[in-house]
Amino acid sequence: MASLCRDCLKEQPAVARCAACGSPRVLSHPELMDLTIAHMDCDAFYASVEKRDNPALAGKPVIIGGGRRGVVSTACYVARIRGVRSAMPMFKALKLCPEAVIIKPRMEAYVEASRAIRAMMEELTPAIQPLSLDEAFLDMTGTQRLHGAAPAVMLARLVRRMKTELGLTGSIGLSHNKFLAKVASDLDKPHGFSVIGKAETAEFLRDKPVSMIWGVGAVTQAALEKAGVRSFSDLLRWEREDLVLRFGGMGERLWHLARGQDQRRVSAHEPVKSISKETTFGEDTGDADILDGHIWRLSVQVADRAKAKGMAGRIVTLKLKHANFKSLTRRVSLPDHTQLADRIYRHARALFDQLGDPGPFRLIGVGISDIGTPEGADLAGDLLDPQADQRNRAERATDSIRSRFGEKAIVKGRALR
Repeated sequence: MASLCRDCLKEQPAVARCAACGSPRVLSHPELMDLTIAHMDCDAFYASVEKRDNPALAGKPVIIGGGRRGVVSTACYVARIRGVRSAMPMFKALKLCPEAVIIKPRMEAYVEASRAIRAMMEELTPAIQPLSLDEAFLDMTGTQRLHGAAPAVMLARLVRRMKTELGLTGSIGLSHNKFLAKVASDLDKPHGFSVIGKAETAEFLRDKPVSMIWGVGAVTQAALEKAGVRSFSDLLRWEREDLVLRFGGMGERLWHLARGQDQRRVSAHEPVKSISKETTFGEDTGDADILDGHIWRLSVQVADRAKAKGMAGRIVTLKLKHANFKSLTRRVSLPDHTQLADRIYRHARALFDQLGDPGPFRLIGVGISDIGTPEGADLAGDLLDPQADQRNRAERATDSIRSRFGEKAIVKGRALR
């Protein structure tokens, strides 16, 4: 059985401690040097960047989020021990950990750190599929000849470089497909390295809960439990056709995953499916003018991202959330794609007017989906709105001025509400 010291990278027979440096961080597995699909997940990324940049935060519970009425973006492991979790309402997080240090997100710092990590990954393989700023799949197939070392060695070297050069840690999952690599990366956090080999796949999954499957949220989990499915062994009792009949396309996926099968490739060019922005209010509001101002500002932010990425969307979505966290989502399909704030705003505002719900609301969001290219976008015009073309040209001119003189060079009156 092969072993690898994660500290000095020495390969050796299976041992409890490294023969070279004495470290107990020795990884042993029969398939360690043969597996090629990996998932790297940074440990409490936003909070780790903040602690790295401010040593005074060392040892303290840190929560990244937007004030007492927002939600938790992420939390350090000190706060997680108290029960704080991502997406948790901030007031609940503060009840669990009242002494926590709350920090507003500094996206520019996180993006910079993410780019540095991505550059390190690109030295290993071109087959990288980012899932977010802090996690990605890597396909290391065929890289051993290039680097003169097995993928496991190169991945251990990657996280060692992250720690020594960037002051950040990450956890590695290594397996024979994407599903299992992502599962493995959660098994030994933080600063972990876990392996799931082909030979052990069936036995490993047998009694695991189906909630382990990425994408199985509360709604899907409730539907599965209603059907008597709580573990992978429960799934194995179902015929493929019955799962599809009961759960549609998700049933087909579940049948394969129950057997540890995942044919998805690591795609370096995974298409963007949607662009959205949302904001949580300091106080619940049902004031139509205030909400209108937010719809406009969010529409501008979505449009700016679409223009920057060279994308356009054909479906406009409006999202609202009540104080009890009940969400309302409405969407409308356009005759052609758009990347213009004016069109996104007008359709989002129309969706709001059609709601017939006075609120109050704690959150509002605007987004576009059915993403395409900007070629041919915003050409259909609007026979019922003869001023639309004039506004579109004005928006393009405004974009040009903002790109030269800054985002606040021109501000519409409704943005001040």
